[in-house]
Amino acid sequence: MHVFARFQETLKKRPLHVTLLDPDPKKLADLEYKIKALEKFGTDGFLIGGSTSVNQNFLDETIKKIKSVSSLPVILFPGGTNGISGRADAIVFMSLLNSRDPFFISGVQAKGALYVKKLGIEVIPMGYIIIEPGMKVGEVGKADLIKRNDVQRAVGYALAAEYIGMKLLYVEAGSGAPEPVPTAMISEIKKHVSIPLIVGGGIRKPEQALALLKAGADIIDTGTITEENFAAIEGIIKAVRNYRK
Repeated sequence: MHVFARFQETLKKRPLHVTLLDPDPKKLADLEYKIKALEKFGTDGFLIGGSTSVNQNFLDETIKKIKSVSSLPVILFPGGTNGISGRADAIVFMSLLNSRDPFFISGVQAKGALYVKKLGIEVIPMGYIIIEPGMKVGEVGKADLIKRNDVQRAVGYALAAEYIGMKLLYVEAGSGAPEPVPTAMISEIKKHVSIPLIVGGGIRKPEQALALLKAGADIIDTGTITEENFAAIEGIIKAVRNYRK
């Protein structure tokens, strides 16, 4: 079963948790231990990406190591064309919809599309929206950040993603953000869109993940907490796995 179909089936029963791993040698110490632990905790898959200066060989080796110790899907979350690998199970082919630079809306996607096709990996189209403070990803992606109280603008971008034909919607405040996206914004977005909604950025506690799920998030993504406080991740994952609407 393809990754997206597998996720859709699971979402009929419960929300999902995915772990974002940055393929940076400095951030992936004890990788084998962490992957085994994360699978045991109950994460549903691994997003690989984030860095804009990915070493292709290290990316391939990282995915190879993950797949050698885990049966969970490995999904590319590329920051550019150098974040693409044929070793992955799928790629989120994302458009940063609120970027000021057309390169991040469709330019880099056109640049890498033929390569992705040649690799033959599963492609999952995804609309990507960045809420303030945006952090490094907002800066690099030249995002026209959506203010935390500008719910109407966020809903507009979310609906645009669905109407364009995206299969997923990813809304985040940026890796390492002080706080997650406001729950009021997530709630309003979910009222208007029917595609699965991923929320990431600033999620450090189980209660934050639960609040976002109650607001309407379908998938919780955590990344920075895995690097900075690995001991805390088990509680977040278990909260997501046990949540029922």
